[in-house]
Amino acid sequence: MKHFIYFSSSAATSGKALSDGNLMRAGRMDIAIHSLIQGVFLSHGFRKDVTFHFVFYGMPDPPKHIEITVKDELQISKKDVGTLIKKILYKFRDKEKTQVFPGCFVEKKSFLKVIEELIENNVECFILDKNGESIRKIEIPENCCFILGDHDGLPKKEMKRLKGVLTPVSIGPKMYFASQTVAVVNNELDFRGL
Repeated sequence: MKHFIYFSSSAATSGKALSDGNLMRAGRMDIAIHSLIQGVFLSHGFRKDVTFHFVFYGMPDPPKHIEITVKDELQISKKDVGTLIKKILYKFRDKEKTQVFPGCFVEKKSFLKVIEELIENNVECFILDKNGESIRKIEIPENCCFILGDHDGLPKKEMKRLKGVLTPVSIGPKMYFASQTVAVVNNELDFRGL
């Protein structure tokens, strides 16, 4: 299984914040939506071997961890992604991991805890970093995870800590949008047959 972790320090952590449809005011939820689309959607299909993790630290109730793996029973289209995230946030229940739709879960969990649990499950995690080693040169196992941030990036304190234990990986010399980064990583994994 392949994983992406998308971190946002400003993305809204309640469904109500998404109710007016202003994705910019909801902590740049537009970036999160586009990243999920690049992570799991294909032309006329889905990547069912990808789990996409959102970790939102915005107001009013951080942190929130949303986990999405596309299942046959999940009715979803690109235009519905914002509504899907809003409904998932509305169904949050304190002190439990709640399945809202098939393959869609929400819980209160920190950024580092999400990464720690993946590592405990033998998933090799990589931090996407412009100054990291080229993705074309590293060995990538089938069970892998790529960690990226929104327009503000990853928190400096966590980034420093993670760079000490995980491999920083670069997709090239330019700065890309988060959604473009996800697309490039998926393309590399497709070429490798992963």
